[in-house]
Amino acid sequence: MPPSRKSAASQYAEYTSLALLLPASTLVGYAVGYWLDKRFGTHWLTIVFLILGSVGGFVQLIRRIVRDSNDDGPR
Repeated sequence: MPPSRKSAASQYAEYTSLALLLPASTLVGYAVGYWLDKRFGTHWLTIVFLILGSVGGFVQLIRRIVRDSNDDGPR
């Protein structure tokens, strides 16, 4: 049985979430690093967690794009 096509509203919602994914993961990484820096009295954890948040956001973005490109392949 062929997979069903997604509605336009469903596709719009998915791609809107993609637009929020990278900034949200970066912000969460920064917040965690900032909190840890305050907790332990360091100055470098903010940068480390900011980078980890950004990388995590990019990984999720690439996974979603690869999954969507495989779903929309030739039939």
